[in-house]
Amino acid sequence: MVQFVVMALYSALLMAVLVVGAPYWLARMFLLSKDRGRYRAGLGQRLGSVPAALRAVVAGRQVVWVHAVSVGEVLAATRLVAELEEALGTGCVIVVSTTTATGQALARERFGAGRVFYYPLDFAWAVRAYLRALQPKMLVLMESELWPRMLVECGRAGVPVAVVNARVSDRSFARGVRARAIWGRVLRRVDLFLAQSEEDGRRLVGMGARAEAVRAVGNLKYDVRAPKEGWVVDLILKAAAGRPIVVAGSTVDGERLAEERMVIAAWRGPVRVALNALLVLAPRHPERFETVVNATGYRTLTATDLKIGVRSENAFTESGKGGDGLPVEVIVLDTIGDLAAVYRIADLAFVGGSLVPHGGHNPLEPARFGVPVVIGASFENFRDIVTKMQAAKGIRVVKDDVELGEVFVEFLTHKNAAKAMGERGRQVFEAQSGATRRAVEALVAMVRR
Repeated sequence: MVQFVVMALYSALLMAVLVVGAPYWLARMFLLSKDRGRYRAGLGQRLGSVPAALRAVVAGRQVVWVHAVSVGEVLAATRLVAELEEALGTGCVIVVSTTTATGQALARERFGAGRVFYYPLDFAWAVRAYLRALQPKMLVLMESELWPRMLVECGRAGVPVAVVNARVSDRSFARGVRARAIWGRVLRRVDLFLAQSEEDGRRLVGMGARAEAVRAVGNLKYDVRAPKEGWVVDLILKAAAGRPIVVAGSTVDGERLAEERMVIAAWRGPVRVALNALLVLAPRHPERFETVVNATGYRTLTATDLKIGVRSENAFTESGKGGDGLPVEVIVLDTIGDLAAVYRIADLAFVGGSLVPHGGHNPLEPARFGVPVVIGASFENFRDIVTKMQAAKGIRVVKDDVELGEVFVEFLTHKNAAKAMGERGRQVFEAQSGATRRAVEALVAMVRR
């Protein structure tokens, strides 16, 4: 009875939020042309309409449902899905849902469109429609995407739920402890947490998860396979024409100042003038690509511009030079899923979401290639990884754009020392591998039970 009342209140609150926000979302979908596709994408699926192609894929087969919210989770899930599918055999198919349009695009590229779909809104009718159509043997949630209605309906349908690569940020832990009476009821509905670290495991238990349901297996992002180099890498190398390449990845918009402006402030002095370095900016969110291009203040092209060979009165050719012979100075990476490959060709890498209070992004992506890595002081979302790299002297943490500029100059001037630090970071990456294998073993055991 208590559960019925709680879920009824939750559904009413969720519906109220949707109703209040409806004018805003409708304007985005139908009035603002640049947002139409983004906000309409997958609307029917989110409301419980199961695609015919998905029904065809799962027909007559055992199903494991993996949910990866966006690009980062899709990347972490790529190897997991491949190894899990191999371990379970041909009679099983793994289907993948995402929440964001960018995650959807990358998942379709990685796994094939037929078995990729949008995660349903957390209403009973939408969730039940997918559970009836898929009849999954297990639901696997990547990292921390927990929705109460989904967990309740999985419990009713007898579908075990596992959270893989589970992590708890400082902010989430503080909130979870304060709301333990409520949040603990949600966490106890999860059958298995495969945590990134012992500390993440302790935090989950502290927030109310069952201790016997929590296991620390490591971070799947240590096991992400090396990306294939494609046209983006080739064209950036061509545009660089032997110049040093500084890559600033997963940069975000801050409360007062876009992180890209801080990176440019660090680059535009000696790094640009004396060291002649090409700057590659990779904004985290696609909707900011155009804004970043227009705000750099320097000779700038996107990766797509390089591909099509833009020619105009003030643009550059595919070789990175215009009629006046001046080279492109800044490249904005406006493609999805190519950042890891671009890190490979960097002389040094800055990992964004860290000069502003955003929690940081994954420093392992550049570290795996032996690239010297710099990150800002806000790295709480990846505290365990950064701490390990700091202990090995395999990463540099800076407090602001002034210090970032100094480190840029240091790394590009003292190349042997920078290379040695990059190698230490790569060794941390390699020493922590194996999380995918351990996660697959635990998930296969759950399915077979």
